[in-house]
Amino acid sequence: MFRSMEPLLLQILRIGFYEIVKLNMPPYAVVDENVKLAKVALRPGAGNMVNGILRKLVLVKENNSLPLPKLEGDSRAQARALATLYSHPVWMVRRWTKYLGQEEAIQLMMWNNSDPSFSLRANAAKGITRDDLVMQLNSLKVPHEVSLHLDDFVRVKIGLQNVIRAGLLKEGLCSVQDESAGLAVSVVDPQPGEDIIDCCAAPGGKTLYMASRLRGKGKVHAIDINKGRLRILKETAKLQKVDGVVDTIHADLRTFAESSPMKSGKVLLDAPCSGLGVLSKRSDLRWNRRLEDMEQLKNLQDELLDAASTLVSSGGVLIYSTCSIDPEENKDRVEAFLVRHPEFRIDPVNRYVPSDFVTKQGFYFSDPVKHSLDGAFAARLVRTL
Repeated sequence: MFRSMEPLLLQILRIGFYEIVKLNMPPYAVVDENVKLAKVALRPGAGNMVNGILRKLVLVKENNSLPLPKLEGDSRAQARALATLYSHPVWMVRRWTKYLGQEEAIQLMMWNNSDPSFSLRANAAKGITRDDLVMQLNSLKVPHEVSLHLDDFVRVKIGLQNVIRAGLLKEGLCSVQDESAGLAVSVVDPQPGEDIIDCCAAPGGKTLYMASRLRGKGKVHAIDINKGRLRILKETAKLQKVDGVVDTIHADLRTFAESSPMKSGKVLLDAPCSGLGVLSKRSDLRWNRRLEDMEQLKNLQDELLDAASTLVSSGGVLIYSTCSIDPEENKDRVEAFLVRHPEFRIDPVNRYVPSDFVTKQGFYFSDPVKHSLDGAFAARLVRTL
């Protein structure tokens, strides 16, 4: 029945189902509003159909007889059931069950489906401290918690729209940036006076935070293939008063590395990835990402790592980071790189981030379920030759 239904009618029913089953809104109001919507957007007969289907749903829900899939059968059947119950693609469910086990995979999907919290970074380059930001949030009556891990960060669950309306972002006083991304910058450990190459810089969250930590001395060379996104990065750098230490370079890293004599003691490769660590904030991504993408991304990550490694001076460090929780994009890429490049070795990150975020191999890993942050990964790789 639903497969042959016209798309707009199906969307109206989906809204109604979600409001009744997930949001627990008053059934009579949901039925009434969606019937009106169907009549206006389509025709009177469509309203009658919506009325009949939603009233049936209300009855079934009140009798606790919703036809939920049962978690039984082989691993494929269980993955299909979990995919329906927790609204994730089957391939993703199977992948996480393989790497995490079923219980943790369920916890991860529940996290992805929960209301996300956001973090704000006080812009030290404009003289704004976290205490200043807290005062602003108090005046706007925005509930918040200070970060347990980073001095410049404050976490907000609700009220982000109030922050935007008050102009705090527009004036460059703060930025929206997850603590997991901030901790990846801590792994880089930018120090005043350093020259840092940021290989896939746009849209620039990490670039700008590194620039602010340079305290006006040094340079971040921001390379990116996307000219439009680089332009936005440049404008934001100006807004946040770090444009004096940010230099933008429009190039494909792979060709740039072949021809450029540029070398640095610190090179960050924040690689293009699946984004599987940020699904709580990017609910569309789970449906747009395909299993085939993973192989293509892994090949690209290997190519970019090889290119970035040529920009690292002797004794310098290459930092590889992603916003993924998938081991094939994270530790597996690093291990494959070290086989190809024995001149590099792992530099454990325990000096730069709290021990709770350090893996047995010495990598940084933010686990959404464990840390209540976006998923993220970073590794420090020192060139020994």
